[in-house]
Amino acid sequence: MSKPVLRVLFAGFFAFLFALCLGVTWGAEADAATESEAECVIEVSSRRLLRQKNADNCLPMASTTKVMTAILILDECDISEEVVIPKEAEGVEGSSVYLKAGEKYTVEDLLYGLMLRSGNDCAVALAIHHSGSVEAFARKMNEKAAFLGAEDTFFVNPHGLPAKGHHTTARDLALITAYAMENPTFEKIVSAKYYVRHNWQNKNKMLWNFEGACGVKTGFTVNAGRCLVTSAERNGMKLVSVVLNSPQMYERTAELLDDCFDRYRMEMLFDCSEPIDGLAAKRSFCYPLAEGEREKISLRIEKCEPLQKTQGEFAGTMQIFLENSLIFSQNLYIM
Repeated sequence: MSKPVLRVLFAGFFAFLFALCLGVTWGAEADAATESEAECVIEVSSRRLLRQKNADNCLPMASTTKVMTAILILDECDISEEVVIPKEAEGVEGSSVYLKAGEKYTVEDLLYGLMLRSGNDCAVALAIHHSGSVEAFARKMNEKAAFLGAEDTFFVNPHGLPAKGHHTTARDLALITAYAMENPTFEKIVSAKYYVRHNWQNKNKMLWNFEGACGVKTGFTVNAGRCLVTSAERNGMKLVSVVLNSPQMYERTAELLDDCFDRYRMEMLFDCSEPIDGLAAKRSFCYPLAEGEREKISLRIEKCEPLQKTQGEFAGTMQIFLENSLIFSQNLYIM
């Protein structure tokens, strides 16, 4: 074969490889990813729903279950506590860090194994440490879900392996994750690319490939499909995206988040450092707004006659509306 022909073949081969690389890029130039069976994006501080499709459909969630497992443990356990691995945690099917009965780990170790390596054995060990059994821990998970307003969620186990009745919705899972991301220790764990103590690397590719990504959790089972919960922050706005049964979960998540970051900005709608009608309030309020929405914001003040007119006495309420929807309210006080 002549050298010119070889050069043409090599050029064609490298062009093909380059085209393949372009094909897996998550940017705007890539082809549109396949939509998920259910998906949504919310802003963390306001819980405003920015994008949704079938957000209230009940579906299995695979290992994204572990978001609730982790935050329940963080809310109610000391991460420095020592855990003796119970026999029930050894050999749990699916993803694992290969715990052995009788070994000793800290709660912190197991949380990193849970969220970075998706250890089902870590989930069982933590559940038993917290509640004495997987069943008792699942009841606590359901109580927490109800408290957070996740009304269409039901947990049967702490890891997400298939179980009858174990389900959530994209909206519920986003609410649970938004709550979790307000915990600094949870965010530190899920945003870690590595846990050096046990040489564990995070499975979540978003941390390497998406600008501003800060966790949270991947998941896959045959009945749930590919599931991904992601948090990302840009320009002071933190979002949570949930995709359930998403064939191209990374690419689709990137599309959803990029779209919301492009269309919305966090805006200060009330600054509590400035008096309002001579009265004081305790909280400032920021809210994600799309172009043209600022002019649809209105503020309403309702005053009452204070009994003593002393500093700090209740003196009324303020409400902020987006068109006809109440988005914020708080009490006002004598300055």
